[in-house]
Order: sequence, then structure tokens, then C-alpha cells
Amino acid sequence: MQKDSMHENRDATLKRLKRLEGQVRGIARMVEEDRYCVDVLTQIAAVRAALKGVEKLVIDDHAAHCIEDALASGDREDQRAKFTELLELLDKARG
Repeated sequence: MQKDSMHENRDATLKRLKRLEGQVRGIARMVEEDRYCVDVLTQIAAVRAALKGVEKLVIDDHAAHCIEDALASGDREDQRAKFTELLELLDKARG
């Protein structure tokens, strides 16, 4: 099975991931500095929410390109594989 790459959301995804990287480093600093637990947890929740935003971009890209390409190809095996991948992604996103 061919693995497709990111398309239109690639730059936005990378930008958000770099921002997340900085946020996670900030949380590590907070822990090193023995900051108040609630402040650390608040930042962790913010990172979790931001990561969900990244996840949405990747899922949107997969649906807009990988799945559309499979549908247009007429290849039933590829269509099934892409649909199954999407279901697995959505299941993981819920968990």
C-alpha cells in the first residue's frame, strides 16, 4: 500500500508543532522551577488542546487528498484501505 504525504496543511502543521515544542519546553522549565501544580496542569491542558488542533489538520489533509485520490482512482482495495485508515485515525483521536 502506498503511503501518501501531507499536502496543503503541511506548513500549518509544522508551524503548530514548533509552537507546541516551545510549550512543552516551557512546561519542563516550570517543573524544574517547582512551579505550582495547577499552573503546570493548565499548561499541559493547553498543549493537549493544541495537539488536537494539529491532529485535526492531519486528518483533514488525509480526507481531502488521500481519500479523495483513492475514490477517484476507482481502486476498491485502495478505497477500503484509506477508509479503514480514516476510521482508525478517528478512533485514536477519540481516545
